[in-house]
Amino acid sequence: YRYKKREVRYTHRFGGLKEHLWHIYDNASSSKQKRWAERFMREGPCPACDGGRLKPEALAYRIGGNATDEKNIAELARMDLRRLEDFFAEVPFAGQKAQIAAPIVKEIRERLSFLTGVGVGYLTLDRQARTLSGGESQRIRLATQIGTQLTGVLYVLDEPSIGLHPRDHHRLIESLKGLRDLGNSVLVVEHDRETIEAADFVVDLGPGAGRNGGHLISAAPPDDLPLRHNGFESLTAQYLKGKKRIALPETRQSGTGEEIVLKGATGHNLKGEPFRLPLGKLVCVSGVSGSGKSSLVSQTLYPILQRHHHNAKTVPLHYDAIEGEDHIDKVIEISQQPIGRTPRSNPATYTGLMDYLRDLFADLPESKMRGYTKTRFSFNTKGGRCKKCTGAGIVKLEMNFLPDTYVACDECDGKRYNPETLEVRYRDHSMADVLDLTVAEALELFENVPRIKRKLRTLDSVGLGYIHLGQQSTTLSGGEAQRVKLAKELSRPGTGDTLYILDEPTTGLHFEDIRHLLGVLRALVEKGNTVVVIEHNLDVLKTADQLVDLGPEGGAEGGHLLFEGTPEEMAESDTSTGGFLKEELERSAAFAEEDEDVDLDAMTSSADDRAAEDEDLDEGVAEAEEAEARENGEAVVEEGAVA
Repeated sequence: YRYKKREVRYTHRFGGLKEHLWHIYDNASSSKQKRWAERFMREGPCPACDGGRLKPEALAYRIGGNATDEKNIAELARMDLRRLEDFFAEVPFAGQKAQIAAPIVKEIRERLSFLTGVGVGYLTLDRQARTLSGGESQRIRLATQIGTQLTGVLYVLDEPSIGLHPRDHHRLIESLKGLRDLGNSVLVVEHDRETIEAADFVVDLGPGAGRNGGHLISAAPPDDLPLRHNGFESLTAQYLKGKKRIALPETRQSGTGEEIVLKGATGHNLKGEPFRLPLGKLVCVSGVSGSGKSSLVSQTLYPILQRHHHNAKTVPLHYDAIEGEDHIDKVIEISQQPIGRTPRSNPATYTGLMDYLRDLFADLPESKMRGYTKTRFSFNTKGGRCKKCTGAGIVKLEMNFLPDTYVACDECDGKRYNPETLEVRYRDHSMADVLDLTVAEALELFENVPRIKRKLRTLDSVGLGYIHLGQQSTTLSGGEAQRVKLAKELSRPGTGDTLYILDEPTTGLHFEDIRHLLGVLRALVEKGNTVVVIEHNLDVLKTADQLVDLGPEGGAEGGHLLFEGTPEEMAESDTSTGGFLKEELERSAAFAEEDEDVDLDAMTSSADDRAAEDEDLDEGVAEAEEAEARENGEAVVEEGAVA
């Protein structure tokens, strides 16, 4: 090439893309560069030790009965805890070896017993801690505490039953009782019926959520919980005593007749049996913990469909073939992950409601007189926001040797906006006042604003009438975040050919919250969509149109497709889930004629009524948008006309 009128020759050996990427990775000057290079890499077992982590000298030591059964420490770490417990129950030692091994083996057996007792027997010892769910991590810590044999300790557990199959609940409860019997106190935050009924004492808070909660309704043994106390009705007591319950649907959806067929899925512990997903139904995938539910749905089916419909780069687990993927037009996974990681994110911004609110305030006479545009009412841009907190409403207070804390901005008093912007008011409400309203309160205020009303109505329909429009997303629970995502999807005009995937959506939900959630899922199915739910909760399983059960155990002994059919058919099967489901269906039948039943079909209006309501609201939205377009001098094209 030429440089300053002279020819320069540059010679360099190019070692290929692999060498080039490793050079960038090894010499990265920032974490951003490193993450960029990691996009082209995938983790795999070390070729030298085959994932055993140790040198050949350490792996040469083996224990066991005979040469074929002998295991080194890496092979033992790959066994699930149940098989490991069986191995150490029979491992033979003789002579001097027996004397040396006896106390060690005793400790190993006890610890394995504690771990299997709290329901994590399907895990392996070499499982990375970062891949464990919150419930699994908590139960492992619980097993550690059981092994310490401490007394006089107060243990606080937040929903230890998360992710547990009903079969494992009993063992977990026995472990908690074992801690109590040692002379400890166990305080459990829980919604699970079996855990509540096994407690010695229940503290019931309510009667509702948010502003409607925080009252101590009653504190008594579970059998003595009153239906009404201190002037409040107890929803918990009503569900426990059968006065309220989630009833079976009158009819189960027949679906569209189409299906997606996944063949040869063998990722993790899956055995490659064909998985058929009928479309247009509420489908629940069940099975004991570790049986392969998430591997099948979240890590195989979902990435395949994401790549097909959305050109995603996610790599699915191994499979041979898939059929029928064109019967849907998109796939959406609705998780309980936070909807935002900063204080600026809130339900109004996430659902798109904030855009409509800004439009409304910008159209007010006071705004037009002052020359304010919709940008003025954004707390993420300069102009109308508070200068000190830049629209966050809070400021960080550095605590030196303690973690940083956040306090309300003393200049705007946490309102996010400057005084001039707050002078613009809609029905005597500034933008800060609106963001401080609950969804239910905002519905009354914006009754005559169709676009805003539609967004608010979907939030209210999923049981979130109590949250504030401007509530920081970081303060929402996993269940609340998931329902905000559901509300966002419900408010979108859909084609009716969408596949929704939810992994254990009832985590952290009360019976009443589950009722709201099921109403929303049924509404999605009634519009022709397909909903796939990975779940253990029997209230959800009994209301499904189709059940798929995996098992029979967790870990290496799982991954088999045991059953496909209706809840009634599963109740007659010999699967672990079938036995518990049969008891639940019998309990539902026993209360079927009581007047206090909560009819799941009555939770939402019929499909025709809902369609009519949506049509009326759509007309209102269309009229408002048409008027806005005319006001802005835009051309308006009538439906059915050619522009």
